Amino acid sequence: MPLALSTGHAVGLALVAGAFVVFALLSALVIPRRWPQYPGRGLSWFIAGTLVLFVGTLAAVEVFAKESEAAEETAVTETTTETGGTTTEGTTTGEAQPAPPPSAAEGDPAAGKAVFAAQGCGGCHAFSAAGTNASVGPDLDEALQGKDAAFVRESIVDPNKEIASGYGANIMPPDFEQKLSQKQLNDLVGFLLQDR
Repeated sequence: MPLALSTGHAVGLALVAGAFVVFALLSALVIPRRWPQYPGRGLSWFIAGTLVLFVGTLAAVEVFAKESEAAEETAVTETTTETGGTTTEGTTTGEAQPAPPPSAAEGDPAAGKAVFAAQGCGGCHAFSAAGTNASVGPDLDEALQGKDAAFVRESIVDPNKEIASGYGANIMPPDFEQKLSQKQLNDLVGFLLQDR
């Protein structure tokens, strides 16, 4: 998060946090060597100083690390469509909007077959197009009957959202969205839905 802050905010936050760290180190390591009874009779002042620095650090985080509301409201993103190459602009608030799921026609089934093999999908799933017959996960010839590209893609990137009957949660790894590029996902979906 500090990398996303403006220079002034990062410096302000670093100064406040640094003051608290220096106070803590002095109180714990340096001062007790010279005055073993520290804080002694000044305990109330020590507690008050600690609380002031603690609250100051929390306040600094709230003030310096807060996103600009104007920046949130006017975040403009440019997206390029893969098919037409046109650029469109839109305004988003808060989180980035995910790309719509591809249709099965967008993926290259031949490339998807290579992704299926490379990711070891055949070690868990039976799928006639890939020549596999494992039974750790659902038989894809049956499980994908009548399903669309959006369902298949969601089943790959979020396998625990809808679990096939007779199978438990957390069998399929949930990180394929991080492992595979968008093209690889499109190709895999195209391969799984070919001839359907």
